[in-house]
Amino acid sequence: MSAEIFDKVKSVLAEIETSNPQSPEEVEQFRITYLGSKNKIKPLFGEIRHIPNEQKKEFGQLVNTVKQAAEDKFQALKSASEAAQDQVDLGSIDLTAPGEPINIGSRHPVSITLNKIIDIFTRIGFNVAEDREIEDDWHNFTAMNTPEDHPARDMQDTFYLKDSTEMLLRTHTSSVQARWMTKNKPPIRIIAPGRVYRNETISARSHCQFHQVEGLYVDKNVSFADMKQTLLYFAQEMYGAETKIRLRPSFFPFTEPSAEMDVSCFICDAKGCSVCKYTGWVEILGCGMIDPEVLKNCGIDPDEYTGFAFGMGIERQAMMLYQINDIRLLFENDVRFLNQFKSAW
Repeated sequence: MSAEIFDKVKSVLAEIETSNPQSPEEVEQFRITYLGSKNKIKPLFGEIRHIPNEQKKEFGQLVNTVKQAAEDKFQALKSASEAAQDQVDLGSIDLTAPGEPINIGSRHPVSITLNKIIDIFTRIGFNVAEDREIEDDWHNFTAMNTPEDHPARDMQDTFYLKDSTEMLLRTHTSSVQARWMTKNKPPIRIIAPGRVYRNETISARSHCQFHQVEGLYVDKNVSFADMKQTLLYFAQEMYGAETKIRLRPSFFPFTEPSAEMDVSCFICDAKGCSVCKYTGWVEILGCGMIDPEVLKNCGIDPDEYTGFAFGMGIERQAMMLYQINDIRLLFENDVRFLNQFKSAW
């Protein structure tokens, strides 16, 4: 009786060793036959009750050998089948046929505009400075002459980190200026581009995140005239050589005096259109002479040094350059929209 059972097990082992499935379907049938839930090996383990005690160990080892042989064979067959599927039949391919065209991407209009701004200012000696987007309260507000009880803080709704009144998502890249002035001695001439965050309702004209470029120039005897000439150069390089600028008095806590800067509308040649609201002028940035308190906060002697600062939204510049009427288009990643800028820069 035990001899017949041993022969039965050896017969299954021989089947496994001599089987030669080729197609993926045959390989799968091999798995079902020898490794599936109702495979041929499983009943062999039950035959051990008919084996004499002195042969049980030998029988158990033999059945385990059969099971291991089935698993090894299946893995080998599976690997061979997958390798065969991965091989390309070069004989069926026309190697002289032209290749499939690859779509070429394009720079985002915000990136195009930013690169243009950086190029303009680096030509006149400004360096690019970048820093963290998660900022502390001091560098974002207090150093910029905006203490906790200052009414100017009501002008910006801020994203503070959870359970923290000290750490926040920066509301402007002025924090980069603060860090740069505390670590470097004048003369300082930098622009600080980057992403900023404000808790604003998303609409066609505003978004809760956007990009800014802020500029800073600190040295001895820097005047308002220096600022005006620098910004005139920028406006003419950005919007055309015939562009004129206009400075209107304004208020910023970190500059005094402060101004909003308009450029003559380059869409209608200052004759009046929907873009400039029929005034002939378009507002593009804010600027001013650095408040002495800001210099003092950052460890710079305001009696020895003066400076000016300016800031602009990059999306706003892009929207004017390319006459985009909805800021949300810049964040939706619609390929049909972005494809229009392949040759812009």
